Parts: sequence; C-alpha cells; structure tokens
Amino acid sequence: MKIKISTDGLGESQWYEYAVRFAFGGAITALAGIIAKRYGAEVGGLFLAFPAIFPATATLIEKHERRKKAEAGKEGVERGRAAAGVDAAGAAMGSLGLAVFAVIVWQGLSQSNLAVVLTLATIAWLVTSVGVWQLRESLGRRFRRYRFEGHTPVHAAQSRKRRADE
Repeated sequence: MKIKISTDGLGESQWYEYAVRFAFGGAITALAGIIAKRYGAEVGGLFLAFPAIFPATATLIEKHERRKKAEAGKEGVERGRAAAGVDAAGAAMGSLGLAVFAVIVWQGLSQSNLAVVLTLATIAWLVTSVGVWQLRESLGRRFRRYRFEGHTPVHAAQSRKRRADE
C-alpha cells in the first residue's frame, strides 16, 4: 500500500454530512475551551488535541461502505466496520506523531524561535507518523507471511515443544 491523497470521497458525501462533521468539531473545540477555563490551559489543551471530527468521520465511512456494498447487492456491515477500523488505525498513528509534535513545541519554545520550533515539530510529526505506518505495514506483512506459511502461534509452540522433546 502506498501513501496517497485522494479526493474521491468528497463527492460521496452529502452537504449535511459535512455539517455534522463541522458541528461535531465545533462542539469538541467548545468543550475543550470550557475545560480549559475551568481546569487550566494544560488540561484543556489535551482535550483540544482530540481528533474532533474523527467520530463523525468514522461513522460516515462505515455508512458509505455499507451503501456501496448494498448497491452491489451484498451485505456491507463487515466491510464498513473494516473501513472505519482502518481509518481509526490511521488516526492513532497520526496521534502518535501529534504527541511528538506537542513535546517538541513544549520543550522548544522556551529555547528557540517560534518558526524554527514549529518547522522542526512538523517534520518530526511527519517522520513519526509515516514511520509508525511503515512499521505497521512491515509487521503486518511478516505476520501475514508467517500465517500463510502455516505457522500459527499454536503450531509454532507445538513445534518448539516437539524439538525440545527430541
């Protein structure tokens, strides 16, 4: 799988789906502001870092995939869940990059120029997110190859036990 940008999904959404995403993102941002006012900017910032539109996006992805399968005359529940799961995995990987970005900004602003810190933090976010994605892909390929060759954890444990007994 190659990383790519696709705008194909933009045409699949209805105007009200964008409105739901916008409203949900605004509500999360407002909630983060209320939390920041009550408990301080540090705590509010944690909630602001929450991917505000992710829950709305995940449900819309699931709905679109189900609809595509239904149009083809098939049941699409599993496909919809799988597509939403892939989106969730991507969001988690991006969040790890966001955590690296936050630490660099937090530590760097007191010691360096804003433009330099933001540039370095952005590069670190990109490297971290892509690196985690590549690690996941590499481990996934190894796991699939291992399972394809007939090695399951049970078989591997039985083989080791057999060799130890011999």
